[in-house]
Amino acid sequence: MRFATYEHRHRRRVAVVDEDGTLHPVPGAHSLTELIRSGDGLDGLLRLGAATLDVPPGPHVSEVRLLPPLEPPTVRDFVTFEEHVEGVRRSVDGVDGVGGVPEAWYDAPTFYFTNPYAVVGAHDDVPVPPGSTVLDFELEVAAVIGREGRDLTPERARDHIVGYTVFNDWSARDLQSREMQVRLGPCKGKDTAATLGPYLVTADELEPHRDTDGFLRLGLTAAVNGEIVGEDLLSNMSWTFEEMVAYASRGTRVRPGDVLGSGTCGNGGCLAELWGVRGAQDPPPLKPGDTVTLTVEGIGTTSNTVVAGTDPVPIPFARRRGRERP
Repeated sequence: MRFATYEHRHRRRVAVVDEDGTLHPVPGAHSLTELIRSGDGLDGLLRLGAATLDVPPGPHVSEVRLLPPLEPPTVRDFVTFEEHVEGVRRSVDGVDGVGGVPEAWYDAPTFYFTNPYAVVGAHDDVPVPPGSTVLDFELEVAAVIGREGRDLTPERARDHIVGYTVFNDWSARDLQSREMQVRLGPCKGKDTAATLGPYLVTADELEPHRDTDGFLRLGLTAAVNGEIVGEDLLSNMSWTFEEMVAYASRGTRVRPGDVLGSGTCGNGGCLAELWGVRGAQDPPPLKPGDTVTLTVEGIGTTSNTVVAGTDPVPIPFARRRGRERP
């Protein structure tokens, strides 16, 4: 089952999307996050969706503005594709001769928290981050939590995933490269936009794609201005989503609506990986007018156009202070 959040005639609605793209609005619902919280995980959401199909249909998806399917309270973005790490280190770290994968990467599925307020819809314009000239996309899939849990095992974690959506973690590589030299972050390099959409596809829909090792074998494609620049399989992840959820819940809680990104796929899942492999910015960084189209088998397609951003508000450099003591 597919769920969408959309705007139509100045109204915000949540709907089930049928096979031909007709929207069936959920009565009284304005937030998919609240719907997920009100049910009992996947089973509860499926019951709500099934009942919605009996109400009169609404508009077609082509007649509305698709919003992000949900407003996540938190967004954890992992880095689970070894090929991405291999290719991107040199171009982002900015150090000649840096290559391979750090040994620490193999220890656990590392993640960082990114900005839930920066989420944009599947077809929204994306502004260039203030002060950046090296904008990049990142092709990912995100899992959405449907039930609260703590210290989960991977086996138990499967029941806590309600669905999946396409995730584009837009990245200002010049800002990211500089700020991460402080050994924190990324922060402003990843703070302006993150695409979620076009739909939340419930977890049961993707079970036929699960391989014998527990990975979802889905085709991933990235294109810039209609030209394919990257193709991969989601099953090339080094950890399953269930293992990621288990790690995220270690010593804390995951809660309904939380989003967990897979990290960028390999083989051209972002431009920076290609720059690291080729030793040059080929293809060039994204600029206003460029359109990035990401497709994930079984989930859908997002297509965002880059537009000019604002100039940065000036902030002074750090004051080199004396070390006076009380």
